[in-house]
Amino acid sequence: MSGTPRAHALDRWIFVVMAGWFIAIVLTGFIPDSIMKVGMVQAGARPPFPLVLHMHAVVMGSFLLTLLAQSWLMATGRREYHMRLGVLGFLLATLLVAVGLVLVPTIYHQVWQGAHFGPPAMRERLLERASELDDIMLMQIQVGLLFPLFLAIAFKARLSNAGLHKRMMFLATAIPLAAGIVRITALPETMPGSPISLQLYVLLAASPMFVWDVIRNRRVHEAYGIWLAVYVPTAVLINLLWDTPWWHATARQLMGV
Repeated sequence: MSGTPRAHALDRWIFVVMAGWFIAIVLTGFIPDSIMKVGMVQAGARPPFPLVLHMHAVVMGSFLLTLLAQSWLMATGRREYHMRLGVLGFLLATLLVAVGLVLVPTIYHQVWQGAHFGPPAMRERLLERASELDDIMLMQIQVGLLFPLFLAIAFKARLSNAGLHKRMMFLATAIPLAAGIVRITALPETMPGSPISLQLYVLLAASPMFVWDVIRNRRVHEAYGIWLAVYVPTAVLINLLWDTPWWHATARQLMGV
């Protein structure tokens, strides 16, 4: 439980597998979606991507690749290099939160402006999209709060509790995976009417690590208790506020429109 390597290959590589799994989820969601939206931009059916969106993609991709590299370094016994690279992971995580704080209002105002001042043929769809963004903002707020919170727990435990550190790194990263999961059109979903399917998919994304823990260690690690104690109540609150008149009005006040 403390992170000590064991002989079984899966015990040494489970976190490398998890990092690859997370990257696969993001690529499956974003590659087809990005290709489709680039085509729309070229056809004049939507405005060009703002610069901050490209920045967010680069930083998130770099963070996931760093997580993969960190996992591989530990699996191959290169702990010293893992600790050195951890500085980059911390900087990328900080930058990711900062870029996200700029991205959310940027996208919201772009859609809002298009819905009210764009071509008449696009206004109805963009008005509907603006209403959807009100609700999506609930999940973005959850990511903006929980992602840095769980990372802070992970970084604090890096020297004193290796087991908590590595699990919490992955549980923190599972939270923003919702942005990639929602773009996988082949998955059954309840969006945009309800966020419940997306919330369950986030749990499913983290489940391989949990199953490994239960089978190999025969107990539920404390990291999952900490994570669920925060994630579940915020998920319930999101469901209660989802698509309510009060939240729509509040979201628009927060965005200054």
